[in-house]
Parts: sequence; structure tokens; C-alpha cells
Amino acid sequence: MSLENRITARCVVPPELSDRRLDQAVAELLPEHSRSRLQHWIRDGRLTVNGEARKPRDKVMLGDVVTLDAEPEAQVSWQAEAIDLDIVYEDEHLLVINKPPGLVVHPAAGHAEGTLVNAILNYAPEVENLPRAGIVHRLDKDTSGVMVVARSLIAHTSLVNQLQTRTMGREYDAIIVGTLTGGGTVDAPIGRHPKERKKMAVVGTGKPAVTHYRLAERFAAHTHVRCKLESGRTHQIRVHMAHIRHPLVGDPAYGGRLRLPKGTTEALREVLSAFHRQALHARQLTLEHPETGEVMSWEVPLPEDFVELAEALRTHARELAARDV
Repeated sequence: MSLENRITARCVVPPELSDRRLDQAVAELLPEHSRSRLQHWIRDGRLTVNGEARKPRDKVMLGDVVTLDAEPEAQVSWQAEAIDLDIVYEDEHLLVINKPPGLVVHPAAGHAEGTLVNAILNYAPEVENLPRAGIVHRLDKDTSGVMVVARSLIAHTSLVNQLQTRTMGREYDAIIVGTLTGGGTVDAPIGRHPKERKKMAVVGTGKPAVTHYRLAERFAAHTHVRCKLESGRTHQIRVHMAHIRHPLVGDPAYGGRLRLPKGTTEALREVLSAFHRQALHARQLTLEHPETGEVMSWEVPLPEDFVELAEALRTHARELAARDV
């Protein structure tokens, strides 16, 4: 079997993972693969340390070279389902989709069916041989927008590398509480919340995370911003915006209770009260094609509920301005 048709990786153990168990270290080094799959490869001798087979519980040290060389095999047991997909682009290596809000990406407890992965397995059955069915990055259930899925091992390896080296460009639209006078950068590490384990937070022991934001439109008491990620931590934009005290509108986890601005009309109250998801949309994705090296970019329009929210805030701002004249 040729090298390009194998699952391969080579990593050097960094200081922060020294003296950790092998299975724990590789879960951090190779997050695109499931923990169970990594443990299987360790036991099979497909994943080695300094060229030698090890046990999952064996410790790794700074500078150890971890090498993976495995044959593709069915890596998912999830079922294919005929679920409509909004396909933006496709070829033999890539599938670019526009994910609607409310669609869960991965099957999990409570969401074994009706997910994006179930839909992709139906549309592109070949992804069953890829780690996590070709999903290399994900969007939260209630975040809409553009996502890329690998359809080949070549694409999977390339996309994972582009994410790790931060050469994949991602831009998001968000509507936040409060008004900003200009753009900025949030550089704050993100890790698991110390008390609420289902949430993330800015913590000193977290992983490095950088979010750049710029103004798209300012309303009376809210702001439409565009965010670019240097890293891709869980809930990154939601956590970073809440950290600077400008949480996303509708964010159930990080937004706190609904805050109605002074002079809120009944029409705006209804729109804000009915917006039950974080106002976040993955607007643009830029990457290098895994086979040709061509730089490709896709942009998807804002979903209807986001457009309605922005229009309601715009109308409210105009009404307040008219009162002041």
C-alpha cells in the first residue's frame, strides 16, 4: 500500500506533555483521532515511540518521537442517514458544506442520530475509513456556517496539518452585547472551566488561544463583529467575547441573562427574547487544496435568523437616533 493511502503522523513530545502516559499524550498530539483508536494503534504497534512499541500506560519524555503508520479501516460505527446537505463545493478530496444552526456535528450521548456525520456517511460513504468520518474541525450545534470535510486520506492529512500550522483561515460573524469603538485582539488561554465541566473558560493553565476581531456594524447597544481565529479552541469566540464582557447575543452558556438595552421597543424585545442560540456564523473558510496546493476560499451568507436579528437592531438604532434629532 502506498504511503499516501496510509494514516501517518510524526510528532515530537513537547515540554508540557513530558512524563505523561503515552495514550494521554497522543490524545493531545493527535486530537483528530479518537482515544480508543489511538489506544488500538498503540497496542497493535502501529503507533511507536522512538521506533519502539510501547504500552498505553508507558510514560513519554521530552523529545520522544511518536510515529503513526496505520492502514485505513472502517473507523466509525455510526449509521448513514438521508439528511439534506447544503453543499458549497465538492471534489474527490473535499466536501465543503454550509451547516445550518441546530445541527449537531458528531453523534454522541443523546444525539446518536440526525447529525452532520450521519448525513455525510450517507452522501460520501468513503469517509467511514477516515478518522472521525473526515471531520477535522467542527462547529457547535447552534453555530451556523461553512465547514470542510476530508474525503480522502490525502485531504485528511493536509487539512489537519493546515489547522495545526494555522494556515487555514477562518472568519466568523458575531453579534455581541455592548458597543465597541474599534477592533482588537484577545490573547488568553482557554481550558476547561474549573467548576462547570461542560463549559470552557479563560484559565492560566489553558491552551494558547488568540482571537482577532474588527467592527462590521455598530448598533445602539450591540455590535456586529468579524472574528478571525489563530487557534481553534472549543467555544473560543464565545469564551473570549464573554471574557472582555461582550458576550454573544443569545449565548445560553456564556451570555448570562437577557439584557435589554435602554429604550428597547416591543419589536426588538420580541426578537431578542426569541433568539435562543449564540449569534455566531462561520462566514468564510480559506485553505490550500490538499492535492493541487491551490489557495481556495468559500463564503456563505448569513442565515435568516441572524439577518433578522441584525435588521431589528438596525431599526432600533435608527429609531433612537430619530428621537434625538
